Amino acid sequence: MAGLFRDTPLGNYRLLDPGAGIGSLTGAFLERCLSGELSSDHLAVTAIEVDDLLRDGLKRTLSSYASQLDLDIEVVAEDFIEEAVNRLQFSTADRFTHAILNPPYKKLGSGSRHRKLLRQIGIETVNLYTAFVALSLELLMPGGQLVAVIPRSFCNGPYYRPFREFLLQRAAIHHIHLFAARNRAFRDDDVLQENIIILLERDGRQVEVSISTSTDDQLTDIVAERHAFEQIVHPSDRERFIHIPASSEPATLATSPVVQCSLADIGLQVSTGPVVDFRLKAHLRETPTADTVPLLYPAHLTGGCTTWPRPGGKKPNAIVHNPDTEKWLYPNGCYCLVRRFSSKEEKRRIVATVVRPESFPGAGMLGFENHLNVFHENRQGLPVPLAQGLAVFLNSTVVDEDFRRFSGHTQVNATDLRRMKYPDREALMALGRWAMGCDELTQAVVDERLQFFEARKSLNLPSLTQPHG
Repeated sequence: MAGLFRDTPLGNYRLLDPGAGIGSLTGAFLERCLSGELSSDHLAVTAIEVDDLLRDGLKRTLSSYASQLDLDIEVVAEDFIEEAVNRLQFSTADRFTHAILNPPYKKLGSGSRHRKLLRQIGIETVNLYTAFVALSLELLMPGGQLVAVIPRSFCNGPYYRPFREFLLQRAAIHHIHLFAARNRAFRDDDVLQENIIILLERDGRQVEVSISTSTDDQLTDIVAERHAFEQIVHPSDRERFIHIPASSEPATLATSPVVQCSLADIGLQVSTGPVVDFRLKAHLRETPTADTVPLLYPAHLTGGCTTWPRPGGKKPNAIVHNPDTEKWLYPNGCYCLVRRFSSKEEKRRIVATVVRPESFPGAGMLGFENHLNVFHENRQGLPVPLAQGLAVFLNSTVVDEDFRRFSGHTQVNATDLRRMKYPDREALMALGRWAMGCDELTQAVVDERLQFFEARKSLNLPSLTQPHG
């Protein structure tokens, strides 16, 4: 992290380390100054740490450098959010030239004291780690540099959009480092998110972004490539998603002659399942009765099949159909469903399943819980071949690889699915009819069929319904 800082003529260096712990990051920065890699006439360090036990170690770490460098040390025993907001509102002290941070990860409640403090200075965000980054950016002078190790979750999703806009308005992204082995770099910290290291420059000129990768925190096999910023944040993207390609090669889907259509082009929509169970708790039932309709959770979808109901499971199986629930339900029909969450080490990020009306005999409506994404046609079911072809496409390795290139999330949002490109409707229908005639749809068979589609298109052959091979 310290090695990412660029030596710049900012005069005297003033380093901020919020949530400094025992001072490991500041120590790494000062080591670069000792070696001459970072040159400054004078150094000042402000290390903020609220934990009394850690602060003793922090003081020892910083004092060990006092005799070797022209160094001023300030150790602040305060909550960083309170301290930063007070400095931004009331202090006239010089801004920092550098910030290095490993912030805490914890959700911020909408009515919490920290959220209210942040709103006082125009920062709207949902997690401590993004709050730390936003405040540190605000405390930097123009041209100041920030390096942080943080979860990748801010890069997409609606909840982090205000933070993305805040960051991109105030800073240039110069470098992002990825850890290829998600379960190794932070294995001792019980980290559930994929983490990145990022270098930002306050009010900097945005140019190409360097993307580096290593297998783990040993950093023995770093590979770095440069990417145009338009590949990182698409100019037309209102959501301001931050994509982090792990390779300079364009995504296979981006260059595919078959995959060129938006969902709108093929007449489909995708929505998040509308049934939020805790809001409709009074209407949920474990056992279906005459006044209920099926309610589907991810637990009802296993191995590409629908298992409903699931007696003795942890989730309800039905929802009462009445005027209070009507608007949250879909007509019984054929739908393609994609789970919104998967485990980090699951084989595929996108897991699609087709549900068909015959699985729910006698049901007029269906409920889809909020942890599912639903592909539909104007809130109606899909033709069976279309739903089947869509699921086969989404479950292919090429789609999974493309999605992983740009998302470190274990979450698949409807927005992500909406922004993808798809084969046209005819091709999806043909793919679905083929799949319905297969004895066994293994991953190898699906991937081979997708290659067959690509080959026929590249040869300008008119039909995608020819038998395989």
